[in-house]
Amino acid sequence: MKNLYVLILGALLLFLVACSSGNSEQESSDTGSSENKISMETSKSEGKRSRPAPPNGEDYDDMFFEDYGTNPFVSTEDDTLSTFAMDVDTGSYSVTRNYIKRGELPPDEAVRVEEFVNYFGSNLQAPANDTFAIGVDGGKSPFGEGYHLLRISMKGKEIKVEDRKNANLTFVIDVSGSMNHENRLGLVKKSLRMLVDELQPQDKVGIVTYGSQGRVVLQPTSIDKKDRIIHAIEELQPEGSTNAEEGLTLGYGLAREYFTEGSINRVVLASDGVANVGKTGHKEILNEIKEYAQEDITLSTLGFGMGNYNDVLMEQLANNGDGNYAYIDSFSEARRVFMEQLTGTLQTIAKDAKIQVEFDPKKVDRYRLLGFENRDVKDEDFKDNSVDGGEVGAGHSVTALYEVKLNESTNDLGKISLRFFSEEKQEVEEMQKTLSFSEDDNPSKNLMFLASVAEFAEIMGESYWAKESSLESVLELAQSSAQNEEQFAFVELVKDAIAIKP
Repeated sequence: MKNLYVLILGALLLFLVACSSGNSEQESSDTGSSENKISMETSKSEGKRSRPAPPNGEDYDDMFFEDYGTNPFVSTEDDTLSTFAMDVDTGSYSVTRNYIKRGELPPDEAVRVEEFVNYFGSNLQAPANDTFAIGVDGGKSPFGEGYHLLRISMKGKEIKVEDRKNANLTFVIDVSGSMNHENRLGLVKKSLRMLVDELQPQDKVGIVTYGSQGRVVLQPTSIDKKDRIIHAIEELQPEGSTNAEEGLTLGYGLAREYFTEGSINRVVLASDGVANVGKTGHKEILNEIKEYAQEDITLSTLGFGMGNYNDVLMEQLANNGDGNYAYIDSFSEARRVFMEQLTGTLQTIAKDAKIQVEFDPKKVDRYRLLGFENRDVKDEDFKDNSVDGGEVGAGHSVTALYEVKLNESTNDLGKISLRFFSEEKQEVEEMQKTLSFSEDDNPSKNLMFLASVAEFAEIMGESYWAKESSLESVLELAQSSAQNEEQFAFVELVKDAIAIKP
């Protein structure tokens, strides 16, 4: 009984305390405890104002890609011309590889077929005198019964390291809080240190960083003071939000201030691409950089990170900044870009490069270009020098694959025209080559390997044209045609994708 009285008394005390609290709050409200009320409203208002703007002008999400669709088959009765800008970007392949290595399949919009194909380069011999060499070969398509696979390869002129132009590089480095995830900034540091180690004494490096705000960390410094550059890189620490617009504005301003005629003047952006302060979409930021590209200050973008990454911004910035886009998913990929391909990464040999393939309707019934959807150029704009094309570095190659339905033999199927602004001659050049190849019952292993790569990309991208195909058939072809370490690594990637795919 005594315990019951204690419980009742405790309940009454709790009730009285609650009432007192409620009356106190009501009294405070009624008598105008305006300080608290104003403080709360101000806090909410400030919270709304300080909340980062969404990337790309869209609701915030973790990964940002854009679906450019899939090229259809085109009847030559309707259109005999296929026109597109040359593109040597490889970011889409590296992004997909990163997904698969983590045990996930990529979203279909992350896949750009041409970037898969061009990741593996070309076995075409570089030209001795011309800006480009053009090669054509083909064979029966291993994935399209009754069709042929046609390969058009372009290989750029190679330049020896000692003959490369002096480089003025401005690193614009994202040090926002998101770059602390997965040690992204750590990989950036290792990558840039490697790049600095490969530069020549006459080259210069400046460094701009951006988090919530942009700031100049290092004025352009000669490589003979490498220790100072390395120290500046090593001191970088993640901080704040992501004001990419301000970082790029400062970087371009520094590059313009130290611009040197006859040298490579390039801004190198290293970021996960998720801008959330200032102008955040690529369309807005592109307007800020177009004039710099016209002044021969180019932009290369290096993507880092997964789970919070903006592929759209990084790819489009490079395309419109007259540079190239690579996604660095590992130290090995950094080595590939900064050691094995450095001269081509830095020195451009051709600007606004466009390709136009004209098919003979008597020989070709229909055709389909594999990839290059976001590099499409109107046929009538091929000779218009004001229309943007692609940029190609020294020794770089571009490969275009077509599926074609032939009416007759493989000879004289049409012609290839290549048009570009030559950096060496400082004038527009145009090259042509007959579209013809000798049919072989055993097409080259290299062509068949690229066929497996393209089909893999189409399956990953859920292309309508690959709906009857399978990763197992891709694996079989890749295993039988792979010839080097890089290609065998692709074989392992396909095996991983098969293990993941439901």
